[in-house]
Amino acid sequence: MEHHKMFPGAFILAVVLRAAMGFDFGLSTKCVAIPKEMAVCHDISYSEMRLPNLMGHTNLAEAIPRFAKWKRLMQTGCHPDARTFFCSLLAPICLDRFIHPCRSMCVAVQESCAPVLRCQGHPWPSSLNCDRFPSDEDSCLVSLSEEYKPPLTGFLKPTCQTCPPVEEFLRHKRVLESFCDKVFAVKVKFSRKTSVFSLQEYHIDCQVEVINQEGMLLPYEACSAIEQWFLINDNCTQEMLHTHYLMAYLIVATTDDNSIFVNHIYRWQTWNSELTLAMRKWIHRNCM
Repeated sequence: MEHHKMFPGAFILAVVLRAAMGFDFGLSTKCVAIPKEMAVCHDISYSEMRLPNLMGHTNLAEAIPRFAKWKRLMQTGCHPDARTFFCSLLAPICLDRFIHPCRSMCVAVQESCAPVLRCQGHPWPSSLNCDRFPSDEDSCLVSLSEEYKPPLTGFLKPTCQTCPPVEEFLRHKRVLESFCDKVFAVKVKFSRKTSVFSLQEYHIDCQVEVINQEGMLLPYEACSAIEQWFLINDNCTQEMLHTHYLMAYLIVATTDDNSIFVNHIYRWQTWNSELTLAMRKWIHRNCM
């Protein structure tokens, strides 16, 4: 049988699927507008989804909270097919038949995204066992990874790591010692918002303070890498959001083989003259 390749700009194809394993298609189905909480699926060029979806969620009150869990994983960019894969399951296009992702797409996404999911404290769920999806010989969504490359957000690759403790009230000499062998520092400010379904969302404002390797690292690359670090190390982010509603932090990081490692997190307080003094000396390369 001919493969049907689904691209983000041309997603809507009418294909005939075999019966889905473990899902009752005798249920009455309906088309609904994709809600704003699931808006990342709008970019795949359709605006309505079918309920129940391929994960068995019968209404938006069920689907949206489950989608939020996968939304952060998709935002990490763990695989170029991740958004297509999860949207096809949680917000399937509204056609006469359901379109499954192919098993090969599931395997490719799992291999790249399962380590990120583990970093966030979750195993790859049994409900997404790739054996449940049709083989590439059937009509399904095949992987785009060899033909579609998403735009790069920077050459630095964040790593999964133990969360550094948030430090404060330190003498400037001690802070300066932790600065001088590091590559860059950015100031980030979290703002938290909650949707109508009580899903915790946040926004990060990033400002570069210091880059020690002049000409080798651009400010937008440093900020992009830090934003991705917080997405991948989501437990760290949630811990910081849980402690304070709105807080600014100074993030100090090093790089190694294009990977980024966060060494220190300082609570940024305008009245903290010790941190300000250490920053001023670091900016002027005065590490003595």
